[in-house]
Amino acid sequence: MKLILLATLACAATAFAQSVKSNIPYVENGHARHVLDIYASANAKNLPVVFWIHGGGWMQGDKTDVKLKPQWFMDKGFVFVSTDYRLLPEVDMGTLTRDVAKAFGWMEKHIAEYGGDPKRVLVGGHSAGAQLAALICTDDRYLKAEGAAFDCLIGCVPVDGDTYDVPAIIETAETRLRVHHLPPRVNGHREKFGGTPEMHLDFSAVTHVAKDKGIPPFLILHVGAHPDTSAQAARLGNALKEAGVPTTVFGAKDTSHVKLNDDLGLPDDPATKALDTFVAGVLKK
Repeated sequence: MKLILLATLACAATAFAQSVKSNIPYVENGHARHVLDIYASANAKNLPVVFWIHGGGWMQGDKTDVKLKPQWFMDKGFVFVSTDYRLLPEVDMGTLTRDVAKAFGWMEKHIAEYGGDPKRVLVGGHSAGAQLAALICTDDRYLKAEGAAFDCLIGCVPVDGDTYDVPAIIETAETRLRVHHLPPRVNGHREKFGGTPEMHLDFSAVTHVAKDKGIPPFLILHVGAHPDTSAQAARLGNALKEAGVPTTVFGAKDTSHVKLNDDLGLPDDPATKALDTFVAGVLKK
């Protein structure tokens, strides 16, 4: 019985591995990080697409850190794309964000070759990737520069980001340090996002939320017990709702920043159930 189970698991793992096309360049003769992975079933055809952006504080992280998400989304009838991008401090935040948009632009042009529908794309990301996902789904300049537009987006799922309103998190973090007589952080959000108030506003998703802009529905997942990501989730959620964008804010209990992301795809995970409901809703439209 044990041998049969092991053989079954091995076959499942092999089938899953065979569904991955790894390290596909999205920039011709580009950087080593100008690559993405595509997860698709063998018979995929005209399926909705997930475009996933990894976290890591904009300074580390990798497209392979997707845990259960590719298989979960494939089981729901999606093609799953996970992208790398250049990192701080090698490039600045604007260049980094444009890398993500370039990956999206390549995906939209080529995903049909892998069984995906370029007109039905759900964007998601964790932590730093949540900020990037929310930004490209609210500030249409990035996608437009790559020949894409909001009309291909069916939803956005940022997971436990703390920088949808960059000036607010800077003020929160720096006030906390100041009142406790602690030294300023080296290379904190103030520096990462360009060092000027104008740049901090420009990299904030909330700055770009507006009515009748075509912004897709949002599911904002966050750790319910974390004061910063909870406040930022509420801030973005309220801005979107005021603009008439269908939005759900879900605070997960008994979890952490890493665990919330890693557990997405588990059958009894509450955040996964919220994601399941959201996905079912956006696919009906």
